[in-house]
Amino acid sequence: MVASYPADDSLGGATASSISNMVVRLLAEYTGRGPTRARTHISDDLVSVVLQDTLTKAERTLVNRGQADLVLHTRKTFQNTMSEDLIAGVEELTGRKVRAFLSSNHIDPDVAIESFLLEPPGA
Repeated sequence: MVASYPADDSLGGATASSISNMVVRLLAEYTGRGPTRARTHISDDLVSVVLQDTLTKAERTLVNRGQADLVLHTRKTFQNTMSEDLIAGVEELTGRKVRAFLSSNHIDPDVAIESFLLEPPGA
């Protein structure tokens, strides 16, 4: 289930939901499976997408066999590869330029965060 919290700013809940859906879609395209939950939080110039249940079956198998570091390294590589598409999607959906993109994964619990720092409005 993909859902978003309503945003507290001018971008609104519809934008947050669209960002969640875009991130899940891109992750599925790049990894073969998207997360089962995504929530986008928008506050001022910060857009953060919290993803849950992100690991593929193969990644979970590797983790269970003591290869969590390999999984995290691979995920970081995917994020670096996807960054241009993620940034372009956020810029299109918010109408604002992304100044910085930060991304991280955690194994237990299985969560990830994709954060985008936006240029101030009118910049």
